[in-house]
Amino acid sequence: MGRTAQPAALKLLKGRGDGKDTAGRPVNQGPAFVRTPPDAPEWLSDEAAAEWQRVVPGLTRLDLLKPEDRAGLASYCEAWATFRAASETVQREGLTIEAKQGTLAHPAVAIARNAGREVRAWSAHFGLTPSTEQALARGADDGGEDDNPFA
Repeated sequence: MGRTAQPAALKLLKGRGDGKDTAGRPVNQGPAFVRTPPDAPEWLSDEAAAEWQRVVPGLTRLDLLKPEDRAGLASYCEAWATFRAASETVQREGLTIEAKQGTLAHPAVAIARNAGREVRAWSAHFGLTPSTEQALARGADDGGEDDNPFA
């Protein structure tokens, strides 16, 4: 499996302008989805709902969301909630437990690790990783320097 393709909006934000990506290739805009944020599912856990409220405004501002992103965004938010709950359990109860077999890793350690991987994967899809943030920051505003030979 190769790398996952980035949404056209991310390519354009990171790109050279005039509808071109970082390599100067034209960006295929893809289907003309309506760019409005999805409604949060009513069934989200409290922590997932708080994460939804935290990330949706920024993603909306960048025109990265559409109603069809609801399931993916809900999955990201619930993975975050699971990661947080498991991490808090490890902080409260420790990394290990005592069992008949001896000292074992606390089950919440594996839960946090797996949820963290899921958060990282979903974050990349929505442009929420630190590397994507840096790329978006570079592409979002060139400071108005029209004579910049590197823009």
